[in-house]
Amino acid sequence: MNPATAFSELSNILGPSPLSGGLNLRRVEEAWGISLPQEVHRLTEAYGDVMIDDYLFNYGSQTLQSLGELMSEDVRNGDGLVDDPVLPEKGGMLLWGHTIEGDKLFLVPRAAGAMWTVSAFRRTKGDWHETSLPLEEWLVQVFRGGIETEWLPEWPHRHTFEV
Repeated sequence: MNPATAFSELSNILGPSPLSGGLNLRRVEEAWGISLPQEVHRLTEAYGDVMIDDYLFNYGSQTLQSLGELMSEDVRNGDGLVDDPVLPEKGGMLLWGHTIEGDKLFLVPRAAGAMWTVSAFRRTKGDWHETSLPLEEWLVQVFRGGIETEWLPEWPHRHTFEV
């Protein structure tokens, strides 16, 4: 699925953005010295810092930066749930959201950062759910029920948002 199609499908599934003004990630990119994938920008601008269906929290620019830096520090100190580096650590994963169950949602850079794929650290199981899917495509599959896992709910036909 190409990126434009994936975001269009995701927007059709979720409906209009609940945000009055999009959230810009440029400040985060400058602070971390990195360019984030365009799909992260699109998702953040439309649905950043939003809880979807009382289950999945998608980080916006403020949350993405503060929680990423906190988790990165925890990993460096050996206090984190995960062992792999997290942005802003060079080459680290992007912590982009979490579930109400405490599962941490990441984008992992692959192929020298040319592609980023979704991985989730499942807190209750203490393991990883790895995918080969980019963010928007993963979300489309999740909300359509195309990814069958015991740790994600069945999603309603109408989605709710808490900002």
